[in-house]
Amino acid sequence: MYIIMGVFTTIVNIVSFYVLAETFQMDYKMATVAAWVLSVLFAYVTNKLYVFQQKTAGMRSLLKELAAFFSVRVLSLGIDLAMMILLVSQFHMNETLAKIADNVIIVVVNYVASKWIVFRKTKEEGVS
Repeated sequence: MYIIMGVFTTIVNIVSFYVLAETFQMDYKMATVAAWVLSVLFAYVTNKLYVFQQKTAGMRSLLKELAAFFSVRVLSLGIDLAMMILLVSQFHMNETLAKIADNVIIVVVNYVASKWIVFRKTKEEGVS
């Protein structure tokens, strides 16, 4: 299920980037950040509901989980921006192709972070 939702999240990221960079002529670095925000929101909802099937008791727990999800994903934003700058500015790769290439690394980083940090089972849930 993570792979399926990861594919959809990647599509959200790439399509958002493309629309912002190509259609609206936004700088590729700004488009990368905006696409990241949209795809992280999408990923949070789909990971919570469909991948890890995590239930949250109360608004405080939900906000804590959401903050953890975004905090962990900031690492992926750093990797995303660094790879885009390297591929576009240094290697003169097409922006959209660079975005597609860097998403391969981002999917792996995000899975590990989600599995082991954000949606890990706690002792209260019966897993020690």
